[in-house]
Amino acid sequence: MVEPSVTVEALYENMDFKLLAGEKGLNHEVQVSDLSRPGLELSGFMNYYPEDRIQLFGMAETSYLENLTSAEKTVLFDKLCTPRTPAFVIARSLPAPQELLNIANERGIPVLSSKLKTTRLSVYITNFLETELAPISTMHGVLVDIYGVGVLIRGNSGVGKSETALELVQRGHRLVADDSVEIRQLDGITLIGRSPKLIEHLLEIRGLGIINVMDLFGAGSVRPDKKISLVIELELWDAQKQYDRVGLEEHTTGICDVQVPKITVPVRPGRNLAVIIEVACMNFRLKQLGNNAARKFTDSLTQEIQSKNNNN
Repeated sequence: MVEPSVTVEALYENMDFKLLAGEKGLNHEVQVSDLSRPGLELSGFMNYYPEDRIQLFGMAETSYLENLTSAEKTVLFDKLCTPRTPAFVIARSLPAPQELLNIANERGIPVLSSKLKTTRLSVYITNFLETELAPISTMHGVLVDIYGVGVLIRGNSGVGKSETALELVQRGHRLVADDSVEIRQLDGITLIGRSPKLIEHLLEIRGLGIINVMDLFGAGSVRPDKKISLVIELELWDAQKQYDRVGLEEHTTGICDVQVPKITVPVRPGRNLAVIIEVACMNFRLKQLGNNAARKFTDSLTQEIQSKNNNN
């Protein structure tokens, strides 16, 4: 599993910020997604100053600073601007104290300004950082968006994953990634899959080579990322193995410490895998809505048997 990192420059480029000072510190790395709104720190209490977080100033912080003398603000920002401080962000396009700009320029700590309100800005920054700093693992497989369900198709090399994905795209579904899937674990339970940039929108079909799905089928045939909700394991048909014929058994597989529902589909000539996977996704959605066809059938069968036994 890869521990990702994100720079202040990436945050600056992805949001509508204005750079006020500290341009040479844009390459600073942000290590945590939590933000800090220095309240007690502005009053001089520095015992628990989270210096490794982005420091967010809103109306309350800037209003308090206006009551301080220039000398007091210089002493204060001298303590706040540490080598571990990634950046300062000021909301509502409020004026930045000149003392902060001077020290930030001197020490290479970016000061960014946004027109957004403080609460909304806090949410946007946190969401961006949580996404970029989420743990990443890479898994072999194909990720497809089928009827809104993110399906990770897995199986041994040559079993037909890419060919099945190609047919699914032809049937109107959307490709996310082929061969290699980068999976980010958000908020501990949500898995978001995407393709590595090098092979984005590409499919490898044996005997045909590499094709660009977006060029062939249009922009509606691909999407950049998708939440993984279901894993479908393709395996060659084993005549000695007993496969589930009713659908009562529910299996899961672990991905990044998260248990994801899994369905095993045997592969042999004559089976239309794309149609089977489509139906599996529709049935999965019905189960989520509380409509379990296998359980209904089993309950009806049990009632029928009990009714016949009672009559006898």
